[in-house]
Amino acid sequence: MAFPVERPRRLRVNEPMRRLVRETHLQPENFVLPLFVCEGESVRREISSMPGHAQTSIDLTVAECQEAVQLGLGGVILFGIPARKDEVGSEGYNPAGIVQRAVRAIKRAVPKLLVITDVCNCEYTSHGHCGKIVGEDVDNDTTLEWLAAGALTHAQAGADIVAPSDMMDGRVAAIRRKLDANGFPHTPILSYAAKFASGYYGPFREAAESTPQFGDRRSYQMDAANAREAMREMALDLDEGADMLMVKPAGPYLDIIAAARARFDVPIAAYQVSGEFAMIMAAARNGWIDQDRVTMESLTAIRRAGAGIILTYFAKDAAKILGA
Repeated sequence: MAFPVERPRRLRVNEPMRRLVRETHLQPENFVLPLFVCEGESVRREISSMPGHAQTSIDLTVAECQEAVQLGLGGVILFGIPARKDEVGSEGYNPAGIVQRAVRAIKRAVPKLLVITDVCNCEYTSHGHCGKIVGEDVDNDTTLEWLAAGALTHAQAGADIVAPSDMMDGRVAAIRRKLDANGFPHTPILSYAAKFASGYYGPFREAAESTPQFGDRRSYQMDAANAREAMREMALDLDEGADMLMVKPAGPYLDIIAAARARFDVPIAAYQVSGEFAMIMAAARNGWIDQDRVTMESLTAIRRAGAGIILTYFAKDAAKILGA
């Protein structure tokens, strides 16, 4: 049947009607809040390119986590800013490192909050790359040892989920073996399985103080043009023992999220990265867009594409909008 019998506008006539037939729904528990933990006490260092976000000492990070619980967020993910960095990223797998101590403090204060830890080396190495440097390249297999050691110390500290973000070949298998061999067979791995070499990471590098000192990360992060390769990476990570898969960035890669959701029967996460956040905030502050409306539209698009878990710097804002 065609017009005038078919009139789709009947189902858009008012907000109660639109709400009744809405296909995609957001809840605060869909959101994971990224946090940047630094040394010190009562320290809050604002991140200029990410308004409203900061590097915070453990005590203030705990306060952020308490608010996350009150807002009903799905969890937090921690990134560490160590007091010192070295060639081998030793603070990343130091049992007394900044993230490890933060996890313990959070779990004491808010034991029911789900805590994810980012497992990588770029925040901890003096050169800003994600592993051991040989010449001007990252040595894949040596780096696996660092990653597995870091994941184990996170699990020992009480992390609920470990999330390797380095894009080394074989990292999921190395972490799974290390966890299982040391009494943590029930700690899930959320793999950054399709992490693209993206221009959207700029503000994060300020936040995590992780800008590479030479070259770039294109020899290990994925080429933005490749969708089939992303599916291959995800399948490999599942074969190695990943429990959940992540696509990063989110907004520019909705097709990858949708393809992953259609192909893999595991939870799919997506990271709405710092550049996506910064662009929305900059446009809103210039009066060019409605911040709340565009925030929720962007998150809905990510959810509609198939992500059940969304890592986003808008997590608290979105939860407040949903609770209004």
